[in-house]
Amino acid sequence: MEAKVMGTGSRVNTASSISFVSSPKMDLETALRDCSTALNLFMNNRFADALALLAPWKSESMCHAMGYSSILVMQAAMTFEPKDLDAAMTSLKESLQTCQRYRKKAGLVETLTSLWYRQPTDNLTEEEMHAELCYAEVLLQKAALTFLDESLISFIKGGMGMRKSYLIYKVLRLMEFLGFSGDREMGLSQLREGAASNSLRSILSTITLLMFHLYITVILGTGQGNLTEAEALLAPYIEKFPNGVIILFYTARIALLKGNITLAREKFMACIAAQEEWHQIHHVCYWELMWTHSFEQNWIEAYRYADLLSRESKWSKAIYVFHKAAILSMLPEEDVTKLGENVVELFRQVDGLRLTIAGKSIPTEKFAAKKAQRYCSSNPVKLVVPALELMYLWNGFTVVGKRPELTESILSTLVKAEEQLRDDPNPSEYHLDDQCVVQLLKGLCLKGLGRLVQAELCFTQVISSEYDIKHYNYLVPYTRYELGMLHKEKGDINTAIKLIDSVKMNYKDYNMESRLHFRIHAVLDTMGSFSAKPRPSRTSA
Repeated sequence: MEAKVMGTGSRVNTASSISFVSSPKMDLETALRDCSTALNLFMNNRFADALALLAPWKSESMCHAMGYSSILVMQAAMTFEPKDLDAAMTSLKESLQTCQRYRKKAGLVETLTSLWYRQPTDNLTEEEMHAELCYAEVLLQKAALTFLDESLISFIKGGMGMRKSYLIYKVLRLMEFLGFSGDREMGLSQLREGAASNSLRSILSTITLLMFHLYITVILGTGQGNLTEAEALLAPYIEKFPNGVIILFYTARIALLKGNITLAREKFMACIAAQEEWHQIHHVCYWELMWTHSFEQNWIEAYRYADLLSRESKWSKAIYVFHKAAILSMLPEEDVTKLGENVVELFRQVDGLRLTIAGKSIPTEKFAAKKAQRYCSSNPVKLVVPALELMYLWNGFTVVGKRPELTESILSTLVKAEEQLRDDPNPSEYHLDDQCVVQLLKGLCLKGLGRLVQAELCFTQVISSEYDIKHYNYLVPYTRYELGMLHKEKGDINTAIKLIDSVKMNYKDYNMESRLHFRIHAVLDTMGSFSAKPRPSRTSA
C-alpha cells in the first residue's frame, strides 16, 4: 500500500535543473512515487525542484497536496518566519479541501458519530483509505503548526486538531498526545513505527520525532530530550544525505545538547554552507551559533550572530534586537563603544518592533518589552544579567549543565552581580526584583553542580520575597517550579509534585506563563501526577 522511497522519478535532466513530465492521469501509485521523489529532492537541498514536482497536481491529487504541504510545514518549522508559517497554513487548508473530495461521503448521523467514535474501515476502497490517512496527517500537521504560537488558546486549538486527526487514525484520543491526560507514548509509537518503515512517510515521521526530541521537549519541556533515540533515527540519513541541511542541522543540535559545543558549531557552519536557496535556514543556524558562544560567555562572538539576526531575519525584530542588547549588556562599556553600539537605544526600540499575529501578541516579545521598559525613562535602570536570564528562558542551562566548567564560569558572573547589587548605594525600584533574578539563576548553577543545599537557599530567598516583588511576577512561579525540580533530583517525589502542582493551581497572569505550563506538564507526566483537584487560583504578586 505504501510506495518505497526512491531516488529517481519521472524527470528529464538538463544542464542546470530538472523538469518533470506529468502523467495525463494521476493514479495512486504514480502519486506516491512522485511524493517519494519530491521528498528525496527536498532532503538533498533541492527545495524548489521538490515543490515544482508536486505543485501541478496539488489541487487534484491528495498525495501531491499532502506532500506539497508537508514540505512547506518543514520549511516553516525550520525558519519560524511569519510568511513561511502563513504559506504552510494556507497550503494545509487547501490540502484538506483536496483530500476531502476523495473521502467516503457520509450521512448526517454518521458524520456526527464519527466526531467522537471510530469509523468503520471495512467498507472503504483503497483510495478512500488513503484519503482518510492523508486527511488525518494534514490535520495533524495543521495542529502542530498551531503550536508554534505559545498562547494557551493555540494550545487548546492545536490539541483539538490533533484529537480529530487521531480519531481518524483510530490510534488513541488525541489530546493525550499533548499531555492533557493519558498515554503520549502511544502517539510516539506510531511515529516510531512510521520512521522504521522504508516507506513514503518514514522521512516525515523521522523529522517529526527529531523535532519532538531536540526542540519541543527541550524548549517547552524539562529540557531533557531523548538524544539516544534522536541519534539512532538520524544515523541512516547521515549516510544517505550527508550534505542535507536538515541532517546537518539536527546533527549539530544533538552535539549541542550533549555539550559538544565545538562539533555543534562546525556542523551549524556546514549547514549554512550547504545551500543558499532557503536563506532563512541560515538564520536558524545563526540563532544556534549565538547560543553556542553565549554558553561560553564569549559575548562579542555571540553579539555578531545576534546582530546578523536583527538585520536579516524578519521573524521577530523585537526578540532579536532585545537579545542583541542583552548580550551587549554583558560586555564592558568600552567594548560596546568600540562596536559602535548604544545599548540604551537598542532597548528603547524593542516595544515599537513588536508584532501582532491574528490580533495576539507574542509571549516572548511581551517579556522582552517588559524588561526593556526600564530603559525608556530619562534615567534608565540597567538590567543585571539579561543574557543569562534569556539563557534560562530558552532552557539553555540544560546544555551548560553538561559542562561543569561553563557552569562554574556563569556562577562566577552571577556572584559578581550579586555583590554589585548588595553594595549598590542607590538601589532602584527594580533592586529586589534584580536580586531575585540573580538568586534564581545562581540556584540553577548550584543545582547543576550538585550543591543542592546552597541551591535550595537561593530558591527559598526568591520565594520568601514574593509579596515584595514589584515588576517581574514570573519569578516566584518559575522558582517554585525549580525548587520542585530540586526535590525531584533529591528523590523526594511527593514534595516535588506538591511544589510543581501548586504553581499550576495557584499562579496565573504572569509573563511566559504558557511556557512554564508546558514544562510543568512535562515533568508531572514523568512523575505520574495529574490527580490533583483544582483549587481556587490567585494572581502572583
